[in-house]
Amino acid sequence: MTAAPADRTDFDDADRGFIARLAPAVIPGKNGGVAYDADSFDFLKAEGADTVVPSLWRQSQLTAIHGLYEVCEGVYQVRGLDISNMTLIESDNGVIVVDPLVSAETAAAALALYRENRGDRAVTAVIYTHPHADHFGGVLGVVDENTTVPIIAPEHFMEHAVSENVYAGAAMLRRGGYYSGATLPRNPRGVVGMGLGPVASAGEFGLLAPTLDIIATGQEEEVDGVGIIFQMTPGTEAPAEMNFLLPDRNALCMAENACHTLHNVLTLRGAQVRDSRMWSRYIAEAIEMFIDRADVVFASHHWPIWGRDNILQFLIQQRDTYAYLHDQTVRRMNQGEIGSEIAEDFPLAPALAAQWNNRGYYGSISHNVKAVYQRYLGWYDANPAHLWQHPPRAQGARYVELLGGIDATVAKVKEFADKGDLRFAAELGSHAVFADPSHAGAKQSLAEVFEKLGFGSENATWRNCFLTGAQELLQGVSPTPISASQAVALAMSTTQLFDTLSLNIVGPQAWAEKFSIAWHFTDSGENYHMELSNGALIHHPATRTRDADLDITLTKLGLLQLMATGSFDGLQTKGDTGVWRRLTGLLDKADPNFTIVLP
Repeated sequence: MTAAPADRTDFDDADRGFIARLAPAVIPGKNGGVAYDADSFDFLKAEGADTVVPSLWRQSQLTAIHGLYEVCEGVYQVRGLDISNMTLIESDNGVIVVDPLVSAETAAAALALYRENRGDRAVTAVIYTHPHADHFGGVLGVVDENTTVPIIAPEHFMEHAVSENVYAGAAMLRRGGYYSGATLPRNPRGVVGMGLGPVASAGEFGLLAPTLDIIATGQEEEVDGVGIIFQMTPGTEAPAEMNFLLPDRNALCMAENACHTLHNVLTLRGAQVRDSRMWSRYIAEAIEMFIDRADVVFASHHWPIWGRDNILQFLIQQRDTYAYLHDQTVRRMNQGEIGSEIAEDFPLAPALAAQWNNRGYYGSISHNVKAVYQRYLGWYDANPAHLWQHPPRAQGARYVELLGGIDATVAKVKEFADKGDLRFAAELGSHAVFADPSHAGAKQSLAEVFEKLGFGSENATWRNCFLTGAQELLQGVSPTPISASQAVALAMSTTQLFDTLSLNIVGPQAWAEKFSIAWHFTDSGENYHMELSNGALIHHPATRTRDADLDITLTKLGLLQLMATGSFDGLQTKGDTGVWRRLTGLLDKADPNFTIVLP
């Protein structure tokens, strides 16, 4: 049983409540650039293309629909002007903004579109449903850095926002460029969307720390006259996440926990593995808590669903899919199957497989099953032959030697591709490229295989990964754009700022170095001890006095100044200030343009 191509319900729902759209829908960025261009997806108005799987074309058409929409009385969404939705809840004295997109430019444009049609209402609060960048990065487009309005988020929001977007930020951004197709052309041979939305914007990214934490399910808050009942859902689509009900409007926000696609248990850009067991249970809890009071359900991506019967059916389908993914993977791994074996043959129940919202446009059955396996058992499959394998370059050299040289290996790549075994052709082609990255034939053959795999992928992020890999094999790495405001650093805690130093120490160069710094913050009253020991930069709050090579008394802004410029102007110091120069001389810089398909 499969989803019915003639079913237009999703298109009707995506258009329902339409008020206005930007025309042209091109949002400028800084320095003459473009932060977002919704018009670049106009090619999707055609009926389809032979380079795109038909159901992915349909999903991309839906996610490309853009404009301001009424969800219900007093609740509006701007959709299609970034990868995520911005929701606007009218309050007594203005409007509450929920999930202000990726960039300040797109968030500001979305707010302006709302105001043009609903009046110049002040922003009275901001709600972050979870700590992924597409749900807070545009906050400085709706409020300024010194705002006094409440910023509401689930408990532990900042911990996870920094973990994902700062600690591993460079690696995730680079990998994210693959799964988003950020450097691909927008046409039927390139990016058609991400399944979850069109693409992410490329404007200025910011962050303001929450001022009100939601800590418990059932917690109720009145925000500028709007009653809100929250449900905590940690470990679902994000480590800290929350749904909420607007009881006076019978409107349920499911954050990113229930969307019109199968989501990721582990996203291809990288993240902490999510708990699909609890994901399912929190959807069940949402049904239990809210179904009798919900006339519409909306989310941080895609379009709403109206009517309690429709809402219940949708939530049950999502609930059951995540539970089935979890339980059947665990059952089979306890029978000795490894992740790739389980994923190779994993049909859903026909009633679930028949739903558009369960198709793998963003997540996939294949990589979600492997993620569940990884959550419990990790990377090692217990086969000792896989315990200490060579890294890619060394493997590639040995495969090429085994096959009689690079030309013979490339010939085999073409042979397997011609037989239709594109998966093994890609594996073998990668060995050839890593063995001899200068061999034009190896790169060309692998690029052709990647292109075929991309054109045949229903999953948008798989498609983008394959097509980006093909592009980089032939054209090299395109620079990854990074644009972040100082507000991100201002929102970080002292420990998090010090972590950005320790995570960049070049260990071997620091083995023989040893020094200590005592930090005293006059604005927060914090005291920190820092020492370099055996190549590790150790730092922690200090509760006792000890001797240090350098004592620094300062404010948080002073620390940011010191980290940015190396200047001690305005800071009080005692001891050897050369210690700071020794420390910074040991710091590495993240490479946002590292190679992936080439060694």
